[in-house]
Amino acid sequence: MEDTQLTQLGRDVRGFDSPEAAILECVPNPHPGTTYLVRFTAPEFTSLCPVTGQPDFAHLVIDYVPGEWLVESKSLKLYLGAFRNHGAFHEDCTLAIAKRLVETLSPPWLRIGGYWYPRGGIPIDVFWQTGAAPEGLWLPDQGVAPYRGRG
Repeated sequence: MEDTQLTQLGRDVRGFDSPEAAILECVPNPHPGTTYLVRFTAPEFTSLCPVTGQPDFAHLVIDYVPGEWLVESKSLKLYLGAFRNHGAFHEDCTLAIAKRLVETLSPPWLRIGGYWYPRGGIPIDVFWQTGAAPEGLWLPDQGVAPYRGRG
């Protein structure tokens, strides 16, 4: 990715109609060559069921080791918000987000945990990572409790 001028940070941006239209922006990593973890947590992620149009909710946890680039957080927030009116199954949403980040950032390592709230009484959790975590990386638990219902 080439160093580009940021078009969203510090500007009034209303959001995007779809994830495909959303623009993910990057900034140079001030510590390239250092293995460290960046975590984004989106506890109120929303999309739509592609069959019923009903809302789906998830708690997303995205962990990645930056290479040359960091994802700019406002652009990530707007990208995730673009799923609000997007119809896709849980698995598709979770993997689409991860793969778009990998395509944009080319990180040495990335993982995503999609902890989806129950539909029809069944929570669906979706996990993906690019490979084994780099040796020596401090990798905390994603911190999302398993679904327990009311009891």
